[in-house]
Amino acid sequence: MKAQELMTANPACCTPDDSIDRAAQLMADNDCGCIPVVADRNDSRVVGVITDRDIAIRGVAKGKGPDTRVRDLMTPDPFCCLADDNVKDVERVMAERQVRRVLVVDGGRCCVGVIAQADLARAADRRREVTDLEVARVIERISEPGPSAGDRAARWNASELRL
Repeated sequence: MKAQELMTANPACCTPDDSIDRAAQLMADNDCGCIPVVADRNDSRVVGVITDRDIAIRGVAKGKGPDTRVRDLMTPDPFCCLADDNVKDVERVMAERQVRRVLVVDGGRCCVGVIAQADLARAADRRREVTDLEVARVIERISEPGPSAGDRAARWNASELRL
C-alpha cells in the first residue's frame, strides 16, 4: 500500500508568521491535532509542523499568548514521506522516531497530505494491507517513554526519510 492511499489529502496548513491562535482555530475547524507549516500562502513547501501539544507545552505552559507566532513553537524540518512511499516505511519512521503523524509531500516538498496513527488504525479496520498487530506495534513504540520530542529531534539523522 502506498502513502497516498492512506493519507488525508489536502490538509489545512498555516505559515510561520501565523499566530498560534490561528493554528489552534485550524485544528478546531478541521478536527485535527497537527497542522503542516508551509513557507507562505503562495508556497506550499513544508518548513515545519505544529501540533496541539506544541501549543500546550511550548506555548501555554511557558506563558506564551495567542499572538505568539507559529515559528516560535513549531518543529522545523519535520520528517516527511512521498505519496508513493510504501506504508510499511511510514510505519517504521513513526515507530522509530516516536511521531504520531508524518507529512506527505510531492517531489518539490510541497504538502499533499498527512498520515496519522489513526489512519493506520482505520486501514487495519478495513483489513487492507496494514494489520492490527502492525498498528499495535507502531502505537506501542510511539508511546514508549523516553526523551522529549526536542531531544529526539536533535538526535534524528537528516538523511533518513527526510527530503
